Amino acid sequence: MDLGIDGRVALVMGASKGIGRAIAAALAGEGARVAIASRSGERLRATAERIDGEVTPFEADTADLERLAALPDEVEAQLGTIEILVTNTGGPPLGGALDADLDAWRQAYEHLVLAPRVLIEAVLPGMSERRWGRIVNVGSSATAEPIPGLALSNAHRRATIGFLKTLAREVADEGITVNDVATGRFATDRLAANWGGREQMEKHAIEGIPAARLGDPAEYGDLVAFLSSERAAYITGISIPIDGGLLHSV
Repeated sequence: MDLGIDGRVALVMGASKGIGRAIAAALAGEGARVAIASRSGERLRATAERIDGEVTPFEADTADLERLAALPDEVEAQLGTIEILVTNTGGPPLGGALDADLDAWRQAYEHLVLAPRVLIEAVLPGMSERRWGRIVNVGSSATAEPIPGLALSNAHRRATIGFLKTLAREVADEGITVNDVATGRFATDRLAANWGGREQMEKHAIEGIPAARLGDPAEYGDLVAFLSSERAAYITGISIPIDGGLLHSV
């Protein structure tokens, strides 16, 4: 299937490892010119060398909103107008409803709500001018069913969904789609850390997953590549779960 994104410019945040790296690899594999960003320049450069295709690293920390606002201009100066934006801005620490202090709540809001907003505001004019754009947010199944021990994620990711759905309606007639992916359990370093190590993750994290396995980040990358394609032009304003059947809700 030709996804129609050969030569298009993409910016993928949090792309030095895990799901972000898999997304970047999938887009590059379809011929996109991919800018990858994260706070670790060394890891980014190593990632860029391992991915087949045109991949350019840009160091940026999602905690630095001023840096994020300037990043798209820097990418466009080197690669051209950004047509695909993947907002993968991390996840807050574990904790119950009242475990985190107010500073942690503010930081989670900046990472999960303000960081995507700042990036989107910066790339939207170029997308509107071209009347073509794809915005995909790396979200969580917590937006459908709150996850115990992830209060900050449960609260702030739903705020992001509200923003994205509002935006999707406002830009749909300009050829711009805005979607979210409700992430289930994938075999990544972050999930391993949440479960106390890779061995514990592989042993216990599959509990409750009907598919009886963790997701492969490459599978995630394929979904985002499709949502970023010409073929997905009529899909917008939704949150798509990718979780091996984990969610119970209708």
